Amino acid sequence: QVQLVQSAGGSVQAGGSLTLSCAVSGRTFSSFVAGWFRRATGKERQFVAAIRWDTNYTVYADSVKGRFTIARDNAENAVLLQMSSLNPDDTAVYYCAASLVRLNEALVRATRGYNYWGQGTQVTVSA
Repeated sequence: QVQLVQSAGGSVQAGGSLTLSCAVSGRTFSSFVAGWFRRATGKERQFVAAIRWDTNYTVYADSVKGRFTIARDNAENAVLLQMSSLNPDDTAVYYCAASLVRLNEALVRATRGYNYWGQGTQVTVSA
């Protein structure tokens, strides 16, 4: 069993930065994968980024590549999403997610690849 507890989100102006945190507790294995997804109003939940726990290999959606960074916080046993150069299109509820099994390139980007989810946190970017 894995528990994911997300930090609060926030509101920023376009061009600003924000870091989200997701504390991970419970059993993890070398195959553990943590990811971030987001859902904008009226849209499907979409993949943002993921990290493989054993290799720190990262994967990003094209829309955030170069602006967002996913990373482990080993001291806090958490997964971070560092967001910069934010724009209004990044406004959404952000969810962290976790899988106890290794995911291939397709599943790592799919909601069905993840068994555990955080509670979601709102990020609002104003123009």
